[in-house]
Amino acid sequence: MQRTRLSLLVDDLGDQLRLWLVNPWRRISLVVISLLLGYFFAVSIAAIAGQAAAQDVTIGLFLVLAAEGVNWLVYSRPWRDPDLLRKVPKPIWIDCLNAFKLGAIYALAVEAFKLGS
Repeated sequence: MQRTRLSLLVDDLGDQLRLWLVNPWRRISLVVISLLLGYFFAVSIAAIAGQAAAQDVTIGLFLVLAAEGVNWLVYSRPWRDPDLLRKVPKPIWIDCLNAFKLGAIYALAVEAFKLGS
């Protein structure tokens, strides 16, 4: 690939973002934001699906498949370097995706308790 100004800019921005995310507090804040976004997403999906009451089973199937896909992605890899036998930190997007899933499942459980009472 040619080294154009745009490719250099994108490479530099990616490097700066990677260095910015090295700070553990920034990483934790992104994970917490993902958790809250998952909660918001699930509450809104539950409200929309509950209002229409037309596609409840389909939406439930989609949410279960999405949660299982995230579980497979997060927990199926050992996250170790096979050559050095040391732990390799998980990428930030995997932690954020897992936090999003946890927030969504928690919100659906809270919605179920609200409907049951």
